Amino acid sequence: MPWRAEDRTPWGVLVSEVMLQQTPVGRVLPVWREWMERWPSPADLAAEPAGEAVRAWGRLGYPRRALRLHAAAAVIAAEHGGTLPDTEEALRTLPGVGSYTAAAVAAFAFGRRATVVDTNIRRVHARLLGGEALPAPALTAAEQRRAAALLPQDTALSVAWNAAAMELGAVVCTARAPRCPACPVAAACAWRAAGEPPPTYTPRGQAWHGTDRQVRGAVMAVLRAAEHPVHRALFEPPVPGAPPWPSEGGAVTAALGRLHALGSGPDQLARAVAGLLADGLAVEDDGRLRLP
Repeated sequence: MPWRAEDRTPWGVLVSEVMLQQTPVGRVLPVWREWMERWPSPADLAAEPAGEAVRAWGRLGYPRRALRLHAAAAVIAAEHGGTLPDTEEALRTLPGVGSYTAAAVAAFAFGRRATVVDTNIRRVHARLLGGEALPAPALTAAEQRRAAALLPQDTALSVAWNAAAMELGAVVCTARAPRCPACPVAAACAWRAAGEPPPTYTPRGQAWHGTDRQVRGAVMAVLRAAEHPVHRALFEPPVPGAPPWPSEGGAVTAALGRLHALGSGPDQLARAVAGLLADGLAVEDDGRLRLP
């Protein structure tokens, strides 16, 4: 991955880690490349409105992450001379940077010894050492302690260990179809030794179709396509016989059409818009909506 290449920058690693939260690598790659070309440093992103970060976020989902990255860029530019802090403690002071992201950036950007525990690493540890098909639905203190105990004391080896465990979980020890014959530690795997017992729970994906999240995403698509604020009335489906509103241009009209095709009721649309306004992902001026 480009964020693991020798010419990577700490800023590029931070951007990748935020984008990769709950989003597959294949979707992140093209957006990450566009971001790094447009905003190769935190100062470059901080110099533009937050709405441009949201617009460039595209369809990665959970666009509040774009706002947090913009806020972090502003702090880095204003308080750290445009240079990313290089310790976990300092990284955690940045907006939107939690324990996992701080550890991952410290390890992969700065070569620090840090305990990195993502979904892939948790699954490897659960199978290899715990004999379980899947880790608990949420990270536990016991998992964190186990990961810390496993981390090599040698700093360089600890960075390689984190990367290797993460890669093992991503490409071999996968959630649905693990490639056990290709696994370099299959002989020591407690899960295989136990006869590969099934999970004790069924992972549930988040619903999408018909939800407020889907409507929020459709409203955001309209705002990303628009160069100017969009009248709030346009988000409502057209009323037969009513005078038409002025055309907003091809991309906006197409996005509005996709929103109207969802068939969401006025209450659901109102909730979606209210949520976007509350989250700072949209701004309303005189009955018109725009990105921040």
